[in-house]
Amino acid sequence: MPDSTVAAAGTQYLCGLSPEAVDAHFRAIGEPQFRAAQVLDWFWVKHASSYDRMSNLPKPLRQRLAAELPLSPLALVDTRRSADATTKLLSRLPDGSLVESVLICAPRRLTGCISSQVGCALRCAFCASGLEGLLRNLTAAEITGQVQLLEQVAGDRLGNLVFMGMGEPLHNLDAALAAIDILNHPRGAAIGARKITLSTSGLVPGIARLARDTRQVRLSVSLHAATDEVRDRLMPVNRRYPLAALIAACRRYQEATGRMITFEYVLLDDVNCSAAAAAALVRLLRGLRCKLNLIPYNSVAGLPYRRPALARQRSFLQSLLRSGIPATLRREKGHEISAACGQLRLQKTRGGESTCR
Repeated sequence: MPDSTVAAAGTQYLCGLSPEAVDAHFRAIGEPQFRAAQVLDWFWVKHASSYDRMSNLPKPLRQRLAAELPLSPLALVDTRRSADATTKLLSRLPDGSLVESVLICAPRRLTGCISSQVGCALRCAFCASGLEGLLRNLTAAEITGQVQLLEQVAGDRLGNLVFMGMGEPLHNLDAALAAIDILNHPRGAAIGARKITLSTSGLVPGIARLARDTRQVRLSVSLHAATDEVRDRLMPVNRRYPLAALIAACRRYQEATGRMITFEYVLLDDVNCSAAAAAALVRLLRGLRCKLNLIPYNSVAGLPYRRPALARQRSFLQSLLRSGIPATLRREKGHEISAACGQLRLQKTRGGESTCR
């Protein structure tokens, strides 16, 4: 059991502190600095789940740290693994809220997908995360704790990290950036900044802020439609920040940073993957240095959307490629384990069966 689970409000967690802050804590309690280095190595490199596992620390110090500086606020309550080695984790936070994270295994690459909020306020029509609205933002410790838990499960360090789980990261940008600073730190999770992606549903002010930010993280925009008519139906955020404003913000971001933008596009049968939709998408993205990720829909119980047939998916992809839009069709991951954002949490909160294995 991790040293994490039932801490009072306001508790500091090791995973939510920068390495410099950990150094300062050890100075404050009169411990030599090499002890801080040992603890950080155990936590971020060796993926220790409790202070008891840190065998080169004196037992009284381990006991003191467990009481004063718990490792993480997350307690793992459910794990689901699919045949393709995708693993979804459901974790409980100190207030009882549930949060999801996903581990995606590919040859020579281990990717973590993490959440930034409990639920989501944006209520995209096809997404499970927003069905019950936004409960609250996650703290930096609750974000970084997901990464350490994913690495515990994997037994290895993540090579890539995407903020594409539950919630809208740009609605919780201060905490997300604080977490990124810890995760990018060479004495933290040591994930390269350019291997970290922040995803947004299209919050124009947040994109403008990222254009001014000096961190080298990548930007991904959940697009899902190429016309305001369709996007208004799928993503209510489009009524506030319509496509013209969103694409203009993306162009300014690219001019300021020089970085490529990834657009995510969930394929919904009879909604957004016709030949006309492909032509509209080509017109919308013309002149942007970008790539387009086509994602076959993972169905959600109670929602009317379904994924298109494979032939339709491939036809849509080819229309884009012929028009010069760099695009890929994502191979299905985790469909049988409710890997789409918010599905497993929804099952738990609504009393559905969920088997840990």
